[in-house]
Amino acid sequence: MRTSRRQFLGAAGLAGVAGVVGVPGVALAAPPRREDAAPPLPARPVTEPVALAANETYWRSVAAQYAVTAEVTNLEAGYWGMMSRPVLAQYQQHTERVNAGSSFYARGQYLQDLEAVRARVAASLGVEVSEIALTRGATEALQCLIGGYNKLKPGDAVLYADVDYPAMQYAMKWLADRRGVHVEHMALPEPATRAAVIAAYAAAMDATPALRLLLLTHVNNKTGLALPVAEITALARQRGVDVILDAAHAWGQIEFSIGTLGPDFIGVNLHKWIGAPVGVGALYIRKGRLADVDRMMANEDEPDDSILSRVHSGTANFAALLSVPAALDFHDAIGERYKVARLRYLRDRWVHAVRAVPGIEVLTPDEPGMAGAITSFRLQGGKTKEENQRIVDELVKRYGLFTVRRTGLERGDCVRVTPALYNCVADVDRLVAALKAMAAAAA
Repeated sequence: MRTSRRQFLGAAGLAGVAGVVGVPGVALAAPPRREDAAPPLPARPVTEPVALAANETYWRSVAAQYAVTAEVTNLEAGYWGMMSRPVLAQYQQHTERVNAGSSFYARGQYLQDLEAVRARVAASLGVEVSEIALTRGATEALQCLIGGYNKLKPGDAVLYADVDYPAMQYAMKWLADRRGVHVEHMALPEPATRAAVIAAYAAAMDATPALRLLLLTHVNNKTGLALPVAEITALARQRGVDVILDAAHAWGQIEFSIGTLGPDFIGVNLHKWIGAPVGVGALYIRKGRLADVDRMMANEDEPDDSILSRVHSGTANFAALLSVPAALDFHDAIGERYKVARLRYLRDRWVHAVRAVPGIEVLTPDEPGMAGAITSFRLQGGKTKEENQRIVDELVKRYGLFTVRRTGLERGDCVRVTPALYNCVADVDRLVAALKAMAAAAA
C-alpha cells in the first residue's frame, strides 16, 4: 500500500522527536497552565431537561462560563458559537504550544494529535473514524461533497430550496457547468408545518423526474426551521435521489443521530453550537459511498480509499483543531439534551409572548422537532431589505439587543433571533417588550 504524505511526515517527525529528546533548546516543554477565571461548572441537578431548562440559578452558573461583552445583549448566536472560558483557555494554551514548536511540532506530534481529535469527533457523532474528515467548516465540507459528487451525468437534475445557505446554492448552480445538469429550486411553505414541508419536497421531486441530487438543510440559517430529514431522505431514496445534508447548525442545537437521519453525505460545524474555535467542521461520507465523491483536485497526498483524500485544506489552524476535545468535553458536561432544552426554552419564551401580537409575524413553527434556538420574524409584514434592516438597527441602538437581518427567502427578508447558553430570561423578556413597543408604534 502506498504511504501517504501524512503518514510519511508523521513517521519522520516522530523519529525526529525520538532522536532529540533531552537536547537543550529542542524538546518541547509542556504548555503553560492558565487559571480559568470562571467558577467551576456546578453539578447538574437530577431532573428532566424540560424542568431544568427553567432553572435560572443553574443556567446563571453556566452563563458564568462565558466572557460576554457588556456593550450589547447578543441575540445573534447563529453566526458562530462563543467559546466557553475553559475552551478559550485551552485554545490559548494550544496556540502557545504550536507557536513554540512551529514546524517541529506540526510535522511531528501534531499528526498524531490530529488523528485523536478526528477519532473523538467520530465517536461523538456515533460513526466510524473512516467516515469522517475534518474541515475548516461546514461550508468547505459541503463544497467538497457537492463539487465532488460524481454520479451526475448531462441531463440529470439537482434541486435546492430557498432556505439553503447561499454558498451551497452557488455550489449547486455550479454543477450546471461542471456536470451539465439542470438546476432546479423550490420555496418552502410559510408558515411551515411538518406535513406541508414533506409534501412540498415530495411534489418538487415528482415534478422533476430527472432529479438525482437533493440538497437539504437540517436547520437553516434564515428562519431556523428544522426539516424532517429522515422522512424527506426516505422519499428521495424511493425515487433514486441522493441527499447531501447541510447540518451546519444542527449539531448541538437540536438532538439528532447521523445513523437515523438517512443521508449518506453530511457537512457539520464544530464552531457553532459545539463551541470550538472558529474554523473547524467535518465532512461525513457513509461507509460504502466514498467512491461516489471525487478526490479533491486529484489529491494524491492520501490514498484513494481514504476519506482524507476528499478534502485538501492546506495549512490548518492547529490550535483550533486541538481545542475540539475541550469543546466536546464542555458540551458533554452540560449534556446535549439539557442544552437543547434550554435553548428551546429561551426561544419559546419570546416566541410565545409575541406570536399573537398584531403586526408581528413569526416565521418558525412551534411544532415539536421543527425548531431549536433560531427563529425569525417580520414586523408589519415588511419583507424588504430596508424594512428589516431598520428593525435590526432600532433593536440595537434603542434597546441594546443585537439581532441580524436574513435574506434569500422567496417571500422576503426577515429578522433572525438566536439566544445562546450565556443568555438569560431577562434578555429575551427585553426583546418581547421591544417588539411589542415597535409593533404598536408601527400600527
